[in-house]
Amino acid sequence: MSLTITTWNVNSVRLRLDGLARLANEIRPDVICLQEIKVANELFPHQAIEALGYTHQAVHGQAGYHGVAVLSKLPIEEALPMHWCGKDDSRHLRVRINGFDLHNFYIPAGGDVPDRELNEKFGHKLDFLAELTEWFGKGAVQSGRAVLVGDLNIAPLETDVWSHKQLLKVVSHTPIEVERLNALQASAGWVDAVRKVIPPDNRLYSWWSYRAKDWSASDRGRRLDHIWVTPDLEPDIQHADVLRAARGWDRPSDHAPVTVML
Repeated sequence: MSLTITTWNVNSVRLRLDGLARLANEIRPDVICLQEIKVANELFPHQAIEALGYTHQAVHGQAGYHGVAVLSKLPIEEALPMHWCGKDDSRHLRVRINGFDLHNFYIPAGGDVPDRELNEKFGHKLDFLAELTEWFGKGAVQSGRAVLVGDLNIAPLETDVWSHKQLLKVVSHTPIEVERLNALQASAGWVDAVRKVIPPDNRLYSWWSYRAKDWSASDRGRRLDHIWVTPDLEPDIQHADVLRAARGWDRPSDHAPVTVML
């Protein structure tokens, strides 16, 4: 059987219900992983999403900030909200679906200044990545079949940003962030499923700032949203895509959905 997984930083799930319906209709993923849902669990729009065919839902939210959710057409066997860096800020949901582990992340953005001494948010981001790397490195992936998705808030490759040179000192593409993300990827041998399909020498973005007058014409994007799989699943990667058109939908998120088919 095939399995299609889409990850999308929705930037408020209640504001993007029309976009979510369009995504469900156009891509028809089996599993949708959302980040920045910005809603407490009790106010999550369960019924509206169930009407789209996603009868199985796991939510790890909070009022107004952050939050992640997994929407599935397949039964969710287990759902575990995870906490890191001593904070309960709803950034990681671990679920089990169809015999594999799925990790949905919203990595801290890191603020504007890439210096942990001057910017607590940047320090939090680096510490978050370090804790995850240690955890996965100690064998958190036990089945050998796992998927990691989400807004990782780092564009690691030169072709993942509109200008490598100009963004080297901009949070999301600094050398230390890329180094930490590479260490996280190595911790469980994670395979970048999108770049297995779309070659690394191709420019590819999943985020465009709201500040741009014409985001498409300027095309100053970054690839912040990722789907990784463990090595056992690498042979099963069939297709990958970034739904760039979604950035131009009515009331868009600043992120575009990313999809992988296994």
